[in-house]
Amino acid sequence: MKIITVCMILAMAFTFSHASDPSPLQDFCVAIDDPKNALFVNGKFCKNPNLVSADDFLYRGLNKAGNTENPLGSVVTAVNVAQLKGLNTLGISAARIDFAPYGLNPPHTHPRATEGLIHFQQNVGNTNAIAFAGLSSQNPGVITIANAVFGSDPKISVDVLKKAFQVEENLINYLQSQFWWDNN
Repeated sequence: MKIITVCMILAMAFTFSHASDPSPLQDFCVAIDDPKNALFVNGKFCKNPNLVSADDFLYRGLNKAGNTENPLGSVVTAVNVAQLKGLNTLGISAARIDFAPYGLNPPHTHPRATEGLIHFQQNVGNTNAIAFAGLSSQNPGVITIANAVFGSDPKISVDVLKKAFQVEENLINYLQSQFWWDNN
């Protein structure tokens, strides 16, 4: 009986000592484009952890104003896994939005982030403005509503859009003929 008790205590002690999370230093997967002998995780190939450097987690550019001289008066500087390889598997990205006076970041959605409802941002002041956003995906994507509806290729049927928006055909034709500015 004593032997069984001692064996059980040793087995439990051994189990508890090896049941912890792995080292957080190994809990990353820096994305690379070259898949030679690389592990594929979350849609990207992983860089060898022994070759990872601080530069893989550094992005220089969010401190620089974007050019807002466009029809919308805004520009988005996105920082996702395409620009910052260290974001791979971390489930986060960022954006800087620069606004001219009364500039607009038009109605849009992010199909791969929890901020999926249609939303927009607008500078309601008469001076330049900046906004910073954090998104819940390494690659949230963006779908600008006007581009998706009126600038799609192939075009959405005029009859469908007339009925959906309850407007005349000439208005739909006009909207589909416009150049839809993409500020991303």
